[in-house]
Amino acid sequence: MPAIPTDHLALQRFYLLERTQAERVTLTQPMGQGQTQEFTWAQVGDQVRRMAAHLQALGQDQGWEPGAKVAILSKNCAWWLFSDLAIWMAGYVSVPLYPTLAPDTIRQILEHSEARACFIGKLDGWEGMKPGVPATMPCISYPLSPDDAKKSYEGWDAICARTAPLQGEPVRAAEDLATLIYTSGTTGAPKGVMHSFGNFAWAMSTALKRIPMGPEDRLLSYLPLAHVVERVLIEHGWLRTGFAVYFAESLDTFTLDLQRARPTIFFSVPRLWVKFQQGIQAKMPQKKLDLLLSLPLIGGLVRRKILKALGLDQARVCAGGAAPMPVPLLEWYRKLGLAICEGYGMTENLAISHITVPGQNQIGTVGPAFEGVEARLDPDSGELLVRTPATMSGYYKEAELTRQAFTEDGWLRTGDKGQFDGRGCLRITGRVKDLFKTSKGKYVAPAPIEDRLGAHPAVEACVVTGANMGQPVGVVMLSQNAIEHSANETDRAALVQSLSEHLASVNSQLDPHEQLDCLVAVKTPWTVDNGFITPTFKVKRNRVDEVYGPQLESWVNKRKKVVFGD
Repeated sequence: MPAIPTDHLALQRFYLLERTQAERVTLTQPMGQGQTQEFTWAQVGDQVRRMAAHLQALGQDQGWEPGAKVAILSKNCAWWLFSDLAIWMAGYVSVPLYPTLAPDTIRQILEHSEARACFIGKLDGWEGMKPGVPATMPCISYPLSPDDAKKSYEGWDAICARTAPLQGEPVRAAEDLATLIYTSGTTGAPKGVMHSFGNFAWAMSTALKRIPMGPEDRLLSYLPLAHVVERVLIEHGWLRTGFAVYFAESLDTFTLDLQRARPTIFFSVPRLWVKFQQGIQAKMPQKKLDLLLSLPLIGGLVRRKILKALGLDQARVCAGGAAPMPVPLLEWYRKLGLAICEGYGMTENLAISHITVPGQNQIGTVGPAFEGVEARLDPDSGELLVRTPATMSGYYKEAELTRQAFTEDGWLRTGDKGQFDGRGCLRITGRVKDLFKTSKGKYVAPAPIEDRLGAHPAVEACVVTGANMGQPVGVVMLSQNAIEHSANETDRAALVQSLSEHLASVNSQLDPHEQLDCLVAVKTPWTVDNGFITPTFKVKRNRVDEVYGPQLESWVNKRKKVVFGD
């Protein structure tokens, strides 16, 4: 790794902001019932130092080893960031857990990471998660924790009230382990990705060269901080630049949270961009929107009104990632005056790999590599291989899996297939392992077909499947709006007609062996709770195959282009 300036490391940045921006408001936290609480850098510093002193005392009392692991199980909130900083300041390593995990997965991660304590924070379903936390594990609750957690564990405020702040500026070296990021994964058990303080510092320095950010920017934190993109963008962007962070309260208040924050930089996963689009289309039919946008003066007014309603009227940079962004979706937003940058990366390289350049039309690609990132294609498989100073040191306690993740000459295997265009921009063409064979012996790459299927306004998510069948099949999850507007026979017939025409259009662009036999439309939402998607809204193909696979042949045998699966 190249030499990392010490003042770029997370704790050193924090101390600088604590000293120089003491009275500046930096975090805005919703507290329920329309109330918010603001924190200045001085207030952040006071709380972090008190909790760091408590963790050190707890570690000394219980004989924790240097670099012991401390877990965080919470939705995003100010105390999440406080906890991470306190863990680092006390000399320990943080282990974030997604706030939607099943109890067995929680227990698995806590045991595998050898976590010595856990912060139990803002959660929706704590009663179901609680069995995953060992009864003997020391835990700390937040002011926003569920009531049961507050009763079971000592609270943050009580600990801070009786604990003197840790003095001085304890630092961690660039090579020190900062965190274990357990991958959510679409298959298999989560793996603990090891990242150092130097990895994060290099990643932020590189990201800022492509997407400049500064203290006057505002960002809304709502995607799980346990996910690599939110961790790098929000937490380490906040520490590097000192920008203001607003937290979302809940899904129900998300639109209000967005309007309150008026972010200048906004990142979202494709599924949420689709939901925004469908919300607009539910209020204004596409034909009417197209007409209004085509009118010189009225078009500008309509664009501004829509962006203001979304809370994105002051966004100077918008981005998407974590899953492929369909080209029609990007083009739709571009017509609204919102050019979305599409990024690409992995937990294993802190998501710093490729991103489209703001102001340049690179739709259909994920742009050129970040400065300092090397990328090439495996000559045999077409798999994208990358090499970067932000690459993980390995998977925690998994030497064989770590070995398998790299080529013999040290390049990280991404598992994605790609192509480069004449501008050096990368286009992801699918997953190496997602390819499947039909009964005709032909390989099908599902990702490009799914991009086309997802362009229909009634489709919220989709999977192309059908290994060992004559032709592939598209399983599409209908949007809530489509479900509500297909309750009667007439509306359902119109939806079937529209989907059938869409299927014909998609098939006309595919090779014969790729053409879909039919679409299976399902109404059951694919959620984290029922195991169909990861916490970052990636569809789990194995779950779709498990639930719908046994019925595919019977649906195909109906000889209809659109079949309702439930």
